[in-house]
Formats: sequence, structure tokens, C-alpha cells
Amino acid sequence: MCLLLTGLCPLGLQAQGSGALTVGQIDQSSVKRGSTFTQKIPLHLKAGFHVNSNAPADDYLIPLRLTWALGKVISEGVDYPKPQLENYAFSAKPVSVFSGTFTLETKFKVAADAPVGAATVVGKLRYQACNNKECLPPKTIEVQVPVDIR
Repeated sequence: MCLLLTGLCPLGLQAQGSGALTVGQIDQSSVKRGSTFTQKIPLHLKAGFHVNSNAPADDYLIPLRLTWALGKVISEGVDYPKPQLENYAFSAKPVSVFSGTFTLETKFKVAADAPVGAATVVGKLRYQACNNKECLPPKTIEVQVPVDIR
């Protein structure tokens, strides 16, 4: 059993999420109050699955979207990788997707008055995983970034 309050099971050592998409190891960042840092969020899809990119061409497609809770560490933006254009039977035009292993990056700003010590930034990753035959129901998983504020 992990005891998050006592730090006996660091979040950076656990895969987050389950199912077709998982979040890989997120290393703890050590940052000063009032500074900015960029955190990489590694993602992995099971073989044969894809998710729509953050900017799908059709309105009915559910985009991959990472959002962060407000607090003393605030997101200044999420950078998504360049998507792949793939052809699928359900669409007359190529579909903008991510598959395999890929990385999102978020730039964070730490408030000047943030308390010193361990903190966790919590985000929500919304996606819909699909294969060549079907799409799974849309899902939202929690993403946790450990931060040591100095």
C-alpha cells in the first residue's frame, strides 16, 4: 500500500492510468519559488491503438486534452507532439492521431509565495482510444507531477 502523505511511494515511480493508454514515469522536479520549469509527460498506447491528436480535423472526434488544476504551481501551456496522419475506413480523409509512445510537455510557473517542500501538481488527461475496428468509451485519467519547491 502506498502512503502518499508520507512519501513512501513516490509518484514518479508509478505508471498512472490503466487501459489502452498509460502515463509513464514522471521524474520529480526540484525548483525555486518564482521560477518556471518544463515537465515531460511520457504516454504509451497499447499496440494497435491510437488516440486523436489535440487538434482533430473533424468536430465529432474527441481530442487528446491535458488540463491542470489551479494552485501555487500553474500551467503556462501544454505542448503536444506533431501528430501522424493515418487513413482509416471510417474517414474519407486522413485522421490526425498519436500512437505508440509519445511525450507531452507542460511549462509550469511556481508562485513566489508557494510553500517550500514537496508538492503534487494534478492534471486530467482526456482521450478516446481506438483501434482499426472500434473506439473505446472516452476516458479521463489523473496525471500527478511531483515537485520539490525550494
